[in-house]
Amino acid sequence: MAGPLSGYRIIEIAGIGPGPFAAMLLADMGAEVVRVERAGAVRGPIPDGPHFDVLLRGRRNVAIDLKHPDGVEALLTLVESADALIEGFRPGVVHRLGVDYDTLRGVNPGLIYCSITGFGQTGPYAHRAGYDYIIQGMSGIMSVTGAPEGQPQKVGIAVTDILTGLYSVNAILAALHLRQTTGRGQHIDMGLLDVATAFMANQAMNYL
Repeated sequence: MAGPLSGYRIIEIAGIGPGPFAAMLLADMGAEVVRVERAGAVRGPIPDGPHFDVLLRGRRNVAIDLKHPDGVEALLTLVESADALIEGFRPGVVHRLGVDYDTLRGVNPGLIYCSITGFGQTGPYAHRAGYDYIIQGMSGIMSVTGAPEGQPQKVGIAVTDILTGLYSVNAILAALHLRQTTGRGQHIDMGLLDVATAFMANQAMNYL
């Protein structure tokens, strides 16, 4: 039985973490997901282990060198028929590679382009690396986890990665729905710290 996203194509150039989780969910809903990897890249901390089985299932994998003009051209060809692209580079990298949103929407005006970073595309921390355990501390998640009389504790899984993947899927689906009316794609700016702060919900309001 075909899933609800059957017929949609997603391009994933997101390494590890929230991007692959978002792509996995879209694949589970029936979308065709094409994961772009560097030639010889290891697909996770343990090749063909649980990380691969959970996060990187349901894909077609292609090896493309985005630092080479031929590789960029190959990606542009994929983008021509894509509905969405998920990227996980630090701000500025996609511009240097020539695969930024403005360039790709010139190839495909209806493309939904989802950028996932630690701290968003703008602001004083934009160019910093954002890892899950850092985000858990900065957002306050660790301050409300563990025994009240003890030290702050990290949630046992990479919860901010998972949540950002979920938020990304919500945003991509909303953008695809809007495209049915406008015919245009859009750029989604998804930051781990933004998501983690929103996740704090009433606890964040208690702090304020």
